[in-house]
Amino acid sequence: MVHVANNIRETTKDEANELFAIPDYLQKMLDNKWLGSKTKQGFFKKVVEDGKKKFLSINFETLEYEESPRPKFSVFEKTKTIDDLRERMPVLLSDKGKAGEFYRSAFYSLFQFSSNRIPEISDEIYKVDDAMNAGFGWKLGPFQSWDAVGVRGTAKAMEEAGKKASQWVYDMLEAGIESFYKVENNLKYCYDISSRSYKVIPGQEGRLSLEVLRHTNVLWDNNDLSVIDLGDGVINAEIHTKMNTIGSGVLEGLNKAVDMAEADYKALVISNEGDHFSAGANVGMIYMLAIEQEWEELDLAVQWFQKTTMRMRYSSIPVIAAPHGMALGGGCELCMHSDRVVAHAETYMGLVEFGVGLIPGGGGTKEFAVRLSDELNDGDIRTNAFLNRYLSIGQAKVSTSAYEAFDLGYLRKGIDEVIVSRAHHLAYAKNIALQMADKGYTQPAPRNDIKILGKEAMGMVYVGADGFATGNYMSEHDKIIAEKLGSVMAGGDISLALTEVSEQYLLNLERKAFMELCSTRKTLERIQSLITKGKILRN
Repeated sequence: MVHVANNIRETTKDEANELFAIPDYLQKMLDNKWLGSKTKQGFFKKVVEDGKKKFLSINFETLEYEESPRPKFSVFEKTKTIDDLRERMPVLLSDKGKAGEFYRSAFYSLFQFSSNRIPEISDEIYKVDDAMNAGFGWKLGPFQSWDAVGVRGTAKAMEEAGKKASQWVYDMLEAGIESFYKVENNLKYCYDISSRSYKVIPGQEGRLSLEVLRHTNVLWDNNDLSVIDLGDGVINAEIHTKMNTIGSGVLEGLNKAVDMAEADYKALVISNEGDHFSAGANVGMIYMLAIEQEWEELDLAVQWFQKTTMRMRYSSIPVIAAPHGMALGGGCELCMHSDRVVAHAETYMGLVEFGVGLIPGGGGTKEFAVRLSDELNDGDIRTNAFLNRYLSIGQAKVSTSAYEAFDLGYLRKGIDEVIVSRAHHLAYAKNIALQMADKGYTQPAPRNDIKILGKEAMGMVYVGADGFATGNYMSEHDKIIAEKLGSVMAGGDISLALTEVSEQYLLNLERKAFMELCSTRKTLERIQSLITKGKILRN
């Protein structure tokens, strides 16, 4: 960092040059070889006292390491529930405390510097944002961020703070143009300095953007989900909760989207443009219902989730899921009950409920039993095939990419697909949906022919769980969860292997096991640990 800063300071001459001057304390840290994790200390240092880990921070005045209280800023309490960065930024910059001072100082300098580099590094504003988003992983580039907090008001505040923007910004505002970007006719425009007007950003052909479409094409919405018209008879269900978790509002929206698609459209796509497709079911809601012993209400909630995934599976129109980022728990179950999944290559998919003392309850456990049944051939070693499926859930395996999700059983070879380009993800999913509809989609019939292994598989589950518990590789509660998972996947207490059962039979077993685990103290402790500490508890 020091070498990079010195190099920039020596080779550039602009208003930000002095920002790269190395403070005395940083130079002394460099001289002492306090370089961070490589030398075991830097701005922070980890020590062990009385068997407990402590994290010390450096005092910039004394250069001594000391234990400091964790700082608390009230503004973060306001913003922690705001997932959309465009909505969060105005709150942060308007804060009257130290956090607000920090953000204003950083962003006012950024805005001033960025405006002064036009046209030095680029004639087009959007190219600067694209470079920062693609090259440095920013969610919003400098001009996109400036739009989020308001161009005119921020330019005035910057001037008062001694960070006056470039003259072209004032010329833009004088012409009555209040933002760098706008959306019109389902296209995104950017302000062009030379013509002092908006121009269409090139390269939008063949792409679909929910950010653009939601300005004009929202057909229905609630607080958790929006149904958006993608055109050509295809609609999209966009989840927009915190981490895109699934609660009652999302389930309501998904059912509404299927109703609308069946009535007036050709197909339904489930996708969003958040950081992740979905982090799963809202465990906070599950915890509150369980801790208050609202068993009937919890049972109805689990039934609703199961009925929603089955509604997607057996609707009269094709349903396409287009996941990206994390697709965990309930998010994975939504994908597994779609007609086809078009996954972005960077998709991390898994049924992870075991970690919080549960089994998948939205049809995921049932679906693994269904897929196992469909894959069995004469002469197969059935217990080995069962074990492979069982361990994906029992070890809460998460794919490291969409490609690995095929190996773990979350995606189906020959049916589901992977796309590398995130920019073309939604458009491709829409095209797949149209192809399925135009070929003449046939509504599938509920399955009554699922072959389960019964006690043949359960014997292996009991022996394996008992051995792991005896060897202290799993706790007694892990053993209980493992046995309940095995019981559902094996079809319950059925003696004859390859007995055929219905999906509803398996769903009832799944829901019963889920409810029984919710009533245990140790499962509630695990859920509480995840909610309050963000950590998986092993008890």
